Amino acid sequence: MSRYLEFVDRFKDEIPILIDGATGTEAERRGVPQLTNAWNGGGALSHPEIIKEIHLDYIRHGAEIVISNSFATSKQALNDAGLEHLFEEYNRRSVELAIEARNISKKTNILVAGSICYQRFPTGEPNKNTLFEDIFEQAVILRDAGADLLMLEMMLDLDLTLITLDAALKTGLPVWVGLSCEKNSDGNICLLGGDLLTDCLKELKKKSVPLVNIMHTEVNLISECLDVLDANWDGFVGVYAHTGLYKNPEWIFDDIISPEDYAEASKTWIERKINIIGGCCGIQSEHIKCLNTLISQKNG
Repeated sequence: MSRYLEFVDRFKDEIPILIDGATGTEAERRGVPQLTNAWNGGGALSHPEIIKEIHLDYIRHGAEIVISNSFATSKQALNDAGLEHLFEEYNRRSVELAIEARNISKKTNILVAGSICYQRFPTGEPNKNTLFEDIFEQAVILRDAGADLLMLEMMLDLDLTLITLDAALKTGLPVWVGLSCEKNSDGNICLLGGDLLTDCLKELKKKSVPLVNIMHTEVNLISECLDVLDANWDGFVGVYAHTGLYKNPEWIFDDIISPEDYAEASKTWIERKINIIGGCCGIQSEHIKCLNTLISQKNG
């Protein structure tokens, strides 16, 4: 916990801290085969050295948070893949590999965040009746494997987000919430599931959530999302956008934003004094390297 508290204490300096880029889609790009019905969650067991190298690449380019490759290893997702018997091993190894990368880097201040998502890939939404118990079990495994905090990712629906959050908070670890957003037909910013971002933030204010991430969201929509946060959120803020296109079950790497253009787009977000910045699907280590250069130049 001291590593986490020292990290958060740096937010008062108003200099954004780098997190990593994509792990799941980067594993796909580097040739790690997908799990049937569980997307890109298999690398921790099938290709652990590739997953570890992905973490190391981000750390080498300045990332100070690495996120475990457990986004797609929820109990329900692995059940769909016929691999529920490996649930504990997938999640434990995902954190252990991130810790091993930290140890190799000799940068002891790196935070390891345990990724949690409730999505089921063939069917979309999870079984709500068992969601709390399933998420809590996953969160405990990630905690006990050594995660410094839990990172809820791609939260799309307010009710499901709150169930997932309550289960994660029960572990006693700090929990950051990642919201994925779009614009609805009325021009309002909402979660991908349709709930208004303003309504979601009102509910999150009632919980012990220190930081909200706008993540897995289009680059050109981030500033409008930050407008909503400016008006409705007084906690810490992070941004990690995506680039490319998802065509089930693969991420399509056509029209990926260049590292230089991603850094250029990030300038306006950084000026708004966000606390952390990185990238989601499609964002690679070179993007993080450009962000690191930008932040270093701005604060050098």
